[in-house]
Amino acid sequence: MHADVRPEITHYTYRVTWSADDQEFVATCAEFPSLSWLAPSQVEALLGLQGLLRETIADMHEQGEAVPQPFAERSYSGKFNLRVGESLHRELAIEAAEDGMSLNQYVLRKLRAA
Repeated sequence: MHADVRPEITHYTYRVTWSADDQEFVATCAEFPSLSWLAPSQVEALLGLQGLLRETIADMHEQGEAVPQPFAERSYSGKFNLRVGESLHRELAIEAAEDGMSLNQYVLRKLRAA
């Protein structure tokens, strides 16, 4: 990402969940897995994390560091390579053939079911 381009913080991938250990809500951001924010309400947790992200991104720009692009703004080809051992490859190929499917179709079905 170009140093002058700052991503819109609302485009990042957020999750706010209850933390039983902390007895508060915790907000996290998938693009910045090391950051989180605790607060008594879901909204406060999200707003706190967004403020922290603004500061973090500003610091990253000042240091010349690359800022993660939001997942929502990334391009995906629909392809990825996965290496498995020979025995698992054989097992999957046999199961796919027994189900009358290509290996690709079979693995895609398995991924969707997971």
